[in-house]
Amino acid sequence: MNQTYVKVETLYEDLEKSCHSIRTDPSTVEAARKIVEKALSDGNTYYGINTGFGALANKRIMGKDLTRLQKNLILSHAVGVGNMIPKDICRLILELKVHSLGLGYSGISTQTLDRLLLFLEKDLIPVIPEKGSVGASGDLAPLAHMSLPLLGLGQFWDQKGEVAIDASKVLQSLGIEPIELQPKDGLSLINGTQLMSAYGAYILEKSLSLLKIADIISAMSLEALQGSLTPFDSRIHDIRPHTGQVEVAENIRRLLEESEILESHRNCGKVQDPYSLRCVPQVHGASRDALRHAISVIETEINSVTDNPLVFQNGDILSGGNFHGQPLALSLDFAKLALAELASISERRTYLLLEGDDGLPKLLMQETGINSGFMIPQYTSAALVSENKVLCHPSSVDSIPTSLGQEDHVSMGSISALHLFKVYENVETVLAIELFTSAQALDFRNPLKPGRGVELVHQLVRKTVPHATEDNYFKDDINNTIELLRSREMIHLLEASDCSLN
Repeated sequence: MNQTYVKVETLYEDLEKSCHSIRTDPSTVEAARKIVEKALSDGNTYYGINTGFGALANKRIMGKDLTRLQKNLILSHAVGVGNMIPKDICRLILELKVHSLGLGYSGISTQTLDRLLLFLEKDLIPVIPEKGSVGASGDLAPLAHMSLPLLGLGQFWDQKGEVAIDASKVLQSLGIEPIELQPKDGLSLINGTQLMSAYGAYILEKSLSLLKIADIISAMSLEALQGSLTPFDSRIHDIRPHTGQVEVAENIRRLLEESEILESHRNCGKVQDPYSLRCVPQVHGASRDALRHAISVIETEINSVTDNPLVFQNGDILSGGNFHGQPLALSLDFAKLALAELASISERRTYLLLEGDDGLPKLLMQETGINSGFMIPQYTSAALVSENKVLCHPSSVDSIPTSLGQEDHVSMGSISALHLFKVYENVETVLAIELFTSAQALDFRNPLKPGRGVELVHQLVRKTVPHATEDNYFKDDINNTIELLRSREMIHLLEASDCSLN
């Protein structure tokens, strides 16, 4: 089978191709399964196939108890707590698990794998609690919850991902009977890093667009504040050629092409802008390079086999530690820092826009006093930036022994993943606040036009959020601007207008 290599940039299309290829050509999976079935009759001991788990690895299991062992494994490990993971990420966990099993080193039975594929085909997405994994021995508890519906237990999400429905009722309504897990199946299902990988892939795929959006918004703020284009001169970046820094500087130059505002203050005498304007290439660029590294790690992980034990074509069944989430834990912590810095510098630009310098009214309204203007959205940005500082504490530096000391070092990468998700949401909001604030400020530069790229985005924002002449319910403006960011419409508009960004 020619297995699809899944990339973060084309995550969803690649996973769809992978699932299709597993359906149409299961030969690799079948070959590994035959090795497991042969091992069951050779009299040797194989971890998790005919033994207990973790600290109970020395307990030999025989005969009819082999299938019961696999069912008990799922039941005993389904102890997740906390909020439910969003349906989109639950689907991704399931897809990544299927993709990994399809590589043919797990020895799962085709019956069990076919049932997982059927769940995806019918949009039967298991409900998974977010907490309970320590990021080693795999994401055991979350993946056990993912597996419960195979046994007719647990829950599925409804179509909208809002209501959890008992899996037994859903399966009964569709005429689908629960299955009996075969030897090795349960272990193949719950050993793996799919929770950590799914969160990482989900957020990093979105971050590829968010990086461009951060550049767009900073260019709008630069125009509104009558900042200098000099710090973005290619010669400056050619002699410190970090890839991200060079890309960001080029993006800003492209967005500011044909700017009347820049020309109007070219000889104004201002010596230097604050760092939040002048150092955009260095700060945004460093985040780009950090996220590039995180993407590389995630892509390696989602195209790997993180099961234990592993089944090889020559018949060997080997126990190892590919389930350990340390590579992910470190990279997800790094990604948290990279994303948080985008919000940190964004909030500083928002603050500058409110100061009332260089012809802008203080708090971006003509009549203040009776109106608070854009004062309070900046409070929200400040609160979220501060929260990110707490969330960015590295989870990967912690470890608590489990399984009676058998699993004596764990990664806590699951906590990194959950915190990364919260950091990303905070960054989205902070950037959205800068966007509608800078759009308000840019209105006061009329009739002068900003750069062509900035002007296109400014017009788009004005279709979503109107210019404010008095206080209003800014929460709607924040929500609408967040939705605009998520739609990626700004990026598509620029691409269609021959102003594509790195």
